[in-house]
Formats: sequence, C-alpha cells, structure tokens
Amino acid sequence: MNMSKVKAKEPALPKEMLVAAWAIALGAIAPMLDSTMVNIAIDQLTKDFNTTLDIVQWSITGYVLALAIAVPVSGWLMNKCNGKKVFIGAVIAFGVVSVLVGASWDISSFIFFRLLQGFSAGIITTLMSTLLVQTAGPENVGKVMAIVSTPMIFGPILGPVIGGFIVQGASWHWIFFINVFIVLIAAPLMMKKIPDFEPFDKDSKLDVFGIIDLSFMSAALIYGITKAADHASFNNRETILWVGMGLALAVIYYAYNRIRKNQTVLPVNLFTHKSFTAASIGLFLANIAVMGPMIILPLFFQNFRHFTAIEAALALIPQGVGMLITRPLIGKMIDQIGAKYVVLVSLVVSLIGSIPLIFITDHTSMIWISIVLFIRGTSFGGIMLPLTSDAYTGLDSKQLPQAGVGINMIENLGSSFGSAVIATVVAAALQGIQPTIANGLKGYHTGFLVSAVVLAVICIPGLFLTHKKSAS
Repeated sequence: MNMSKVKAKEPALPKEMLVAAWAIALGAIAPMLDSTMVNIAIDQLTKDFNTTLDIVQWSITGYVLALAIAVPVSGWLMNKCNGKKVFIGAVIAFGVVSVLVGASWDISSFIFFRLLQGFSAGIITTLMSTLLVQTAGPENVGKVMAIVSTPMIFGPILGPVIGGFIVQGASWHWIFFINVFIVLIAAPLMMKKIPDFEPFDKDSKLDVFGIIDLSFMSAALIYGITKAADHASFNNRETILWVGMGLALAVIYYAYNRIRKNQTVLPVNLFTHKSFTAASIGLFLANIAVMGPMIILPLFFQNFRHFTAIEAALALIPQGVGMLITRPLIGKMIDQIGAKYVVLVSLVVSLIGSIPLIFITDHTSMIWISIVLFIRGTSFGGIMLPLTSDAYTGLDSKQLPQAGVGINMIENLGSSFGSAVIATVVAAALQGIQPTIANGLKGYHTGFLVSAVVLAVICIPGLFLTHKKSAS
C-alpha cells in the first residue's frame, strides 16, 4: 500500500521534456570535452609551433577569458532572441571554429581561433542552464539538472583520457576536428527536439556599459588570479594590479546598477533573494574546493607515482564513476526534500573522501586511493547540483537570464580562483625547502587541507538553502 503511494507520488518526467533536456546536454558536450583535452596536447603544441610553454599557455588562458566575456553578452541574447536559435547557432559556431583551430598554421592563429572558441563556449554554457530551468519548471529542476550536467562530468574525467589517446594515436589537430562529428550529430537533433524559447524580455535595451564592465571585470579578476599561480604568491605586482582593476570595475558596476535602478544585465537586487545569495556563495566556494584538487591530483600521480599523463587521467576515473552513480538519485532528492539537506549530507560525505588525501604518500595503495576518490566523487553532484538549481528557485522567468549570467560568472571566478589558490598554496609550501619526496608531499598535503577546510565552510551558506516539507 505504502509502495504504491510512493510510486503514484513519483511521476515520470514527460518524454518531450527529457528528450529536450538531453538534446541541450548534447550541445554542451563538445566545449566541456575540449576545454580539458587541450591540456594534454600542450607539449606537442610547443614543439609543433616551435614556441615556448608560456605562449602556448595563452591558448588556455585566452579561452577562459573569452568564455568569461561571453557570459554577460549571452544574457542579453536570451532577452532579445529565441533561445533555441541562439543556442544552436553557438553550437554550430563552436564546430566551425574547431575546424579553424585544428587547421591553425602558426601559434598566433591558434590563439586567435581559441579565443573565438572560448566565446562560443561561454554562450553555450550560460544558455544551457537557463534553458534547462525554463524547460523543467521549478518542480522538476533537480531531476533535469542531474541529467544535463552529465557532460560536465564527462569533460574533466574523459577529456584528458580521450585527449591523451588522440595525441598519441593521431595528432593534436584531431582534438579539435573531433568536435565537428559531435556537432554534426547534435545540431539536427537539437533543431528537431528543443522547443522554441520565446525571448525573456524583448523590450530590454542592450546594456552596453554593463556588459563591457562585467566582461572586463571577470577577465581582469581571472587573469590576475592566474598570475598568482605563475608567481606562487598572491603578493606579486601583476596579481595586485589586475585583481585591483577587477575590484574597481565591480565597485563601478555596483554604482552604475544603483543609478540605473537595477535595469542592468545583472541586477544587484537578485542578491536580495536569500537562496540566490546562499547558492552563489556556495558555488564560489565549491568551485574552489572541487576544482582546485583537480589540478594537483594528476600532478601527484605523475610526480610521486611516475604515471604518464594518460595513466594519471585513468587513475581519476573512480572519482568520475562516483559522480555518475549518484547523479540520478541526487536529482530526485533535490525535488523531494529541497537543496539544503542534500548539500549538508553531501558535504559530510565529501569530507570523508577528502580528509584522507591530506595523509597520502607515494606508498599509499592505489586501491585505497581509488576508494577515497570514489567516495569523493559520489558527493560532488550533491554539492554542485542543488546549489545550481537553488539559485533559480523563486525567481520569475524574466530574471532567469540575469541569474544565468550571475551564476556562470561566479562559477568561472570560483574555478579559476580554486585552481590558482591550490597551485599557489602547494608552490608556496615547497618554496625554500629541500626538494625531497617527503617535502614535496607536504606541499600537496597543504593543498588538500585547504580544499577540506573550504568544504567545511560551505556548510554556512548551505544552511540558508531551501528545503521542502516531505509530503507524507
């Protein structure tokens, strides 16, 4: 009797909604894979273009900066145009530009086409989450987000593995040419299955000043933060200059938003919604805690276990399996009990899977490391998904593009900040000490400790997320 009641209470998602959600997710797979595959090819690119590592690194930094600049622009595009057409256009543009990146004749053309690629990726990722919230409606947002964030998992996990095999078996050019096949499959399916999305606010004027200010603010902050990792310290001239410029632009934007009475591309009054503010703070911290260790884990395997790049990528697969297994369950839990308890329980699980990393050595069993990474992976969806879906809770449809802009900017800043903080902490801990294995491990342990502390701090915004009374 009770079981039938539960089944009756758990209606399946409408087929059209599921198909539309998967079609949107498919469009995001190419940028998600691409951004991680290119890291594997850096060595090859340096040799082929006969250039230095610093210059090749600009193809990665430039991609991230162009992506950050595209986020505010996509908010305006959603207001003015049919969201379906903008999304499909951005996916096709990504495919076309990928061909140009793969066919680059020198390092300058390579970096230029990577900037264009990053810009189209910024539009794809911002539209993806907003169109999904619109497709799902508030009651199904958790389940639908769980489905659609699948490409976000596959990117960091499979990207380096696929990239490694491509670079070894063919050449770096195919890392980009492969996107064409993904786009050729995705585009017709998206045209057929994604519903039309009416413009959110056709009367909205192009907020040129707001878009330029936010774009340069994001770019300055991200660039300044990446320089901290280069110098192994936040106290260097470049970081202080660029981060200072970014903060000055943030203050200017705040004043401008007040003068315009919140009629801007990202109205500051969005932060008067308790769940949006809590989710924003939580997502910023989660990107530090989750994305930061993603940088040093492969380095740990390569430096202390002497793994190749592909072996290091394969060693991270248990973390990805953990993420995949818990995804569908987390979506249902968010829709049933709300974001608050899902996040708090997931944070405890994440700490169980993160604290042991503070004590791993070059002799720790790979089986034990795999189990720890698996536990860590199971918790990620339970932190990121509820925070993302709760950011949109209680907003009306006109606010969705604005919320999408805000959330994507915060996530971009958080992941850049996380990578830089962890890399800087590890480098700073190693400075001035003898380069022994024991000392090297101390640096990595410090990085993992920072990640665990930040995870614990997420409990604070987690307490302010929404929860639902269980309907008994």
